[in-house]
Amino acid sequence: MPLTFDGTILVPAADPDDGERTAAALAPYLSPSSRVIVVNVIEKAGGAPDKASVEQREEYAREIFERARGPLEERARSVETAILFGTDVVETIFEAAVERDVDAVVFEPRDGNRFVELLTGDVARRLVKEASVPVVALPRTDD
Repeated sequence: MPLTFDGTILVPAADPDDGERTAAALAPYLSPSSRVIVVNVIEKAGGAPDKASVEQREEYAREIFERARGPLEERARSVETAILFGTDVVETIFEAAVERDVDAVVFEPRDGNRFVELLTGDVARRLVKEASVPVVALPRTDD
């Protein structure tokens, strides 16, 4: 039996390419009753200076959402977007998932070497290990 998402799912996207790739990988699993919420987390520095202005990061998030919408809108009942703010990306994603009563968090793992994972905390690994709602890692779709 093939996997189908009939309810509400939250889809974190880190950058425009990630958003577009994840949306394309997710689209075949959607049904006409699917509700997709694409989110981008703007990580706050927690007292330290931010890497970019909030306006720049919000514009970047809008680019992510624009690129993710196409494949999703063709298949889902609705596609929503949200910019989230937090000092911990994974915690922020799960807080949003619980607040929005989603059925699952769905993502496509991104490339990254072990050194980068060590520095960044490997968000994909943490999504699975610290899950407060079901988490689905989509199969990689290499271009």
